[in-house]
Amino acid sequence: MHHYSLTLAHPWHGISAGENSPEVVNVFVEIVPTDTVKYEVDKQTGHLMVDRPQKYSNLCPSLYGFIPQTLCRRHVAAYAMERTGRHDIEGDDDPIDICVLTERPINHGSIILQARPIGGLRLFDGGEADDKIVAVLKNDSVYGGYEDISEVPPAVLDRLRHYFLTYKQTPDSVGEKPTCLISHVYGAAEAREVIRLSCLDYQEMFGAQ
Repeated sequence: MHHYSLTLAHPWHGISAGENSPEVVNVFVEIVPTDTVKYEVDKQTGHLMVDRPQKYSNLCPSLYGFIPQTLCRRHVAAYAMERTGRHDIEGDDDPIDICVLTERPINHGSIILQARPIGGLRLFDGGEADDKIVAVLKNDSVYGGYEDISEVPPAVLDRLRHYFLTYKQTPDSVGEKPTCLISHVYGAAEAREVIRLSCLDYQEMFGAQ
């Protein structure tokens, strides 16, 4: 006889990072490319809530969400400082963000999928580490065979970089020093290390689930 939970699992705390993490990870999708509103999981309830309308013309060019039971804190920040030589970085205290490339349109968020990390963007938002892992949907017919971010078409990578560098930018801030900075585009091995460290950060903060 199967025993099922009668309550919906919290997408951050109630779902694992994946049995084969960091090679293959579970992803909770918050935003799809057609969304004109930025949705975000409410940390208290686990429900998807409206964070803000996408005020300007740029829409997220991929599926976007986070890896459950990860946290960008001390270990992730230390790794970012080690890789960049900076000494002024803290984690943003959020789960690790992930962009998932797929050939097939997925039309709504609040879903779970499995993805294979192939790289990432080392993004800093002010003095906070805010890495964006780049992954491919497991068994995707076009992207599924990619092993490393170097195989992603440059135009696709440029769209991702442009989105994260400009999505907080207002018309009046053009020409000012940008809030967000991408210092590196890194490959699959480094992405797996960021995920591993983010799982350690999560366990230190919340304990083993």
